[in-house]
Amino acid sequence: MSLLDAATLAHLQSWQGKTETRHDTLGLSPVRAMSATLDRDDAAPHNGDALPPLWHWLYFLPVARHSEIGPDGHPKRGGFLPPVPLPRRMWAGGRLHWLQPMRLGEDIQRVSRIEKVQHKTGRSGELLFVQVLHSYSNAIGLCLEETHDIVFRPEADPSAAAVPGIKPAHAAVWQRDIVPDDVLLFRYSALTFNSHRIHYDRRYVTQVEGYPGLIVHGPLMATLLVDLLRSHSERVVQSFEFKAVKPVFECADQRALSVCAHPDGEQVHAWVQDHHGDVCMQATARWAP
Repeated sequence: MSLLDAATLAHLQSWQGKTETRHDTLGLSPVRAMSATLDRDDAAPHNGDALPPLWHWLYFLPVARHSEIGPDGHPKRGGFLPPVPLPRRMWAGGRLHWLQPMRLGEDIQRVSRIEKVQHKTGRSGELLFVQVLHSYSNAIGLCLEETHDIVFRPEADPSAAAVPGIKPAHAAVWQRDIVPDDVLLFRYSALTFNSHRIHYDRRYVTQVEGYPGLIVHGPLMATLLVDLLRSHSERVVQSFEFKAVKPVFECADQRALSVCAHPDGEQVHAWVQDHHGDVCMQATARWAP
């Protein structure tokens, strides 16, 4: 029986157009902690410094009371996000465009709007995509526009065939190999106040959601990709688009994950690949003029 009949889908789509406004101050401590988590040897941050791209995810954190947390560790559905009945939730990708830098010490306003609620059918069955537009502004004006794609999936089917992997379309010019162990996943979850149990609760992720191990955060992989660009070029990233292609699991056996990039004029093709050489996330960045 479908969990998304016509009446349920119409109810979920009534969330389209819903908005939420939050404010936050870009403090220094999260930046110091993120620098350490990514193993960067950065100078101490100061107010007025430009916030590195994607590090805005350290702010505007979900702060639901403990009694408001759902069984998956996320805040219960039905507030800003619609109450989707499908059990598994993933960050599927996003598109970002910077108009001006956000700077440490600034007060920033984020206005979020649910743009689309779309029903699709994939290999694993019914899917529901929720697209959210986040607009970030300082006292001067708009700094960043970000489109965030969330996908809700049905329960895992143990009998389903594995999806064939895809190989990179480019040769890596820049590359960093990293072991995404449970310590790294814990630190990133703590930094982003992300209590989604698939990233730290091995019993839950294997026995309830049916995955083989802890799942590496999509935003963490995207952050590692942009960090690779920052490590090899002083140019400013003006836009970044990324899409999750294949789940990535903790490498408890010390298998490395490869973070790769291929610069191509004013853009950079970037991707993350697992120990099989399969692409797990693909992305495109464009430099500011």
